[in-house]
Amino acid sequence: MSAIVILFWFAQYVYVPCQTPFLTAQAVTSSMIGIIVGAYGVSQMLARLPVGVMADVANKHKWFILCGAVSSGAASLIRILFPGGGGFLVANLFSGLASAMWISFMAMYRSFYDREHQQVGTSRIVMYNNIGMMLGFVGSTLFYDQFGMGFLCVLSCLAGGIAAVLALFLPTELPGDAQRLQQPRPKIAELLSVCKGRRLIVFALLMLVQQGIQMATVMSFTTQVMKDNGGSATFIGMASVIYMLSSVVMSVIAGTKICTGPGWKLWVPLTFLLVAGYCLLVPLTHTLWIFVLLQIIPSISTGILVSFLIAESMVGVPAEKNSTALGFFQATYGLGMTALPVVMGAVVDASSMFMGFAVLALTAVLAAIGAVWYGRR
Repeated sequence: MSAIVILFWFAQYVYVPCQTPFLTAQAVTSSMIGIIVGAYGVSQMLARLPVGVMADVANKHKWFILCGAVSSGAASLIRILFPGGGGFLVANLFSGLASAMWISFMAMYRSFYDREHQQVGTSRIVMYNNIGMMLGFVGSTLFYDQFGMGFLCVLSCLAGGIAAVLALFLPTELPGDAQRLQQPRPKIAELLSVCKGRRLIVFALLMLVQQGIQMATVMSFTTQVMKDNGGSATFIGMASVIYMLSSVVMSVIAGTKICTGPGWKLWVPLTFLLVAGYCLLVPLTHTLWIFVLLQIIPSISTGILVSFLIAESMVGVPAEKNSTALGFFQATYGLGMTALPVVMGAVVDASSMFMGFAVLALTAVLAAIGAVWYGRR
């Protein structure tokens, strides 16, 4: 299972560090790049709740995982065949569909842990997620300058294909399935009722901000700022690798007493404030090695913040409604992955790069305030 997760996220992200510079070199506008990046979130936003409901009704996560792996490879095949703005737009919609299946990856992996160790299980699969992304960034660093975007997309296709083959060997039934099969199959209306939970809604909205800022900065416009300050594709790739390597470390720390002791009431608002600082510093930085240091800040968000938001959102959710709850959770933050990059691109075109990052910083501060308010309630 861990190998499938790593290969899947490698396929999803090996081209990402060079996507914005590649499209910019083809005279694609910042607004259009924002739409292309945001398209990745559109299909997730639309597909994740239906996928979650279907996964709970069918309880066959293996086939959803297989669909995700195939879709990730198909997306990069589109990029190879149509290497322009339009091709990347369609491909990112397919990549978003692949990521919509992440619900089943998480549901299957978390089913191997009892309720007392769900935070550990969540941080573990987030770690494998980050390892896959990190290896993808290593690949882009090593091969983009020499072989170009097409080669990175070939690697993505191969990784998605191998992940699909491995998925065929996953178990069809999960721990606890025998007991669930004895119960009546849940009705769709009953499953959807879990989406009314206040806790789930709050943490989904916080995740919306986290994922939206990540897509608009680390995965997009931060790389353009580096390039504008003289950073080569190799340097941008190296900075991305530092970010992902730090994210892996942070996801490991998320499962230790350093984080579980103080809990989310400290770490969630603190991390959002750090992200706000990052958003203000990036457009003001003109020294390349400082960019490398700055990449550690969003890694705290990707490693620790994500682990907390996922685990806390699922507290009190019945096991038979897990996938529906995850579907709602992920569909909500898919909106952020779509909206914030689009807003960022529009602000950059209308004003400046600094103003685009400043809007994201303000959003992060508001999320920190919201987390403190909810924690006190």
